[in-house]
Amino acid sequence: MVKLDQNFMLRLREALEASWDRQTACGAVEQVGNPALGQCYPTCRVVQHYYPAAEIIKGKVWTGESEETHFWNGLLVDDEWYHIDLSWRQFPVGCVIREFVVLDRRFTGDSEATILRCALLLTRVEGYLRNLS
Repeated sequence: MVKLDQNFMLRLREALEASWDRQTACGAVEQVGNPALGQCYPTCRVVQHYYPAAEIIKGKVWTGESEETHFWNGLLVDDEWYHIDLSWRQFPVGCVIREFVVLDRRFTGDSEATILRCALLLTRVEGYLRNLS
């Protein structure tokens, strides 16, 4: 059984937000005032590092103008699914998820650039969390 520690999750979110930049973003995107932009997949991998039972979910988000691909985590706790999305704020208020699927855990098709982005983000988050202790 997985236990969701809310205090740790808050520290993890803080560490992620402090660690994001264009080097960890998909396509090196950046937008002033929107640090979560492009951070969804690396963020999911970091969450999965700390919560190995967490699944990665891939979905389509309707922004009111376009449909965007987005990733977040799902965690089964006491027979109940919790959706953990620490990068949702990249989207404007009012966006909706149109569809989603849980990715196969055996998927190993991440590109080298994606693997490096995820590793960089994890290294930064680990350092940030160590400094909080």
